[in-house]
Amino acid sequence: MTTVISCIERLRVELDRHRKRDLKEYPTRVIFIDPMLEALGWDVRDPDEAELEYATIDGRSVDYALKLNRKPVLFIEAKPLRDPLGDIKSITQVVSYAANAGVDWCILTNGATYKVYRTTEKAEAPDKLLFEVSIDPKETAGMSIQQVAALFGRFSSDAMAERVLDGIGEQIFTTAKVRKALDKLFMAPPNTLVRLIRSTIGDDTVKPQQVRDALQRLWAQPPQVPITPPHPPTVKPPKVGRKEYTEERHTEGKPQEVIELLRTIDKWCLELEPGRVQRRYLSKYVRYSHGKNIFCCVHVQKSGLRVWLKLDFSDLESPPEYARDVSRIGHWGVGDVELAIDNLDKLQDAKGLMRQSFDENRQSFMQAGT
Repeated sequence: MTTVISCIERLRVELDRHRKRDLKEYPTRVIFIDPMLEALGWDVRDPDEAELEYATIDGRSVDYALKLNRKPVLFIEAKPLRDPLGDIKSITQVVSYAANAGVDWCILTNGATYKVYRTTEKAEAPDKLLFEVSIDPKETAGMSIQQVAALFGRFSSDAMAERVLDGIGEQIFTTAKVRKALDKLFMAPPNTLVRLIRSTIGDDTVKPQQVRDALQRLWAQPPQVPITPPHPPTVKPPKVGRKEYTEERHTEGKPQEVIELLRTIDKWCLELEPGRVQRRYLSKYVRYSHGKNIFCCVHVQKSGLRVWLKLDFSDLESPPEYARDVSRIGHWGVGDVELAIDNLDKLQDAKGLMRQSFDENRQSFMQAGT
């Protein structure tokens, strides 16, 4: 990890030097990509470990074929430094190269940003994007350099040997598939599911339609109505013409891991008190509140989530390494505690702090009504 951190620090200096230059593909590889691969344990001078211009079955070549036991396990296609990496043809090309060669993983990179694709997913090439990581601090705002290094470490030589990417890919893509299946099952439950639930309940007075209605109430959030204290303050009417946003505003073009992080935190927050927790999609972040009290705000980045909680950092007992005090730092969301969440394990760990923010602000809301 220390080697990767040192490499990121050096490459950030180079990035500042070359950011505005029209750096072509070859110097991008020499200045940025080769040093990063070396730091990750890949010997780019050994063709048994990192074969350059690896011939594909269609007679073309991929820039790097990283190997374990002389067998390719990861393809990398390089682009010039200023390439935005959004070209569908380029994404499809490298994904196809890897899939046709029986290689499960591939990366499209401009030397600063690395986009990691799982080729075996049954989806369009862009939707096979698992995660992305960048040496550019502008793309990883709020994340520590240790967190950035850990994301790069997912495709180190040692990590590939331990099949770390396989484990992450199976977790994220399978979770997304199960979530989609549950949406379908619970929103339009088949008779077999309804019968199974009625049988498990063991109460013949519960009718099939009641089960269907209950499933929809439990799985889908009902229309939310403002919950006001017994003595509500004067509420200003909403501004005329205020633009409304949707989830797509925050998930479009994002990696599957980040999308799953957002959807997990979304469902968890809404279920803290169904029907009373309010969600609103704003331009830069998603806001969650109980009554008028905001307790959680989420900004979706390409490499993870930045979560703001309405807590006093000094009151936290043993705050995790991914938390920081932003009471004196400008940020979009409401709250003085910021969490940098880049994987499901951290999100699971952070639920305690999110619950604390909810409880404290819910209590303030309830007290306001007494």
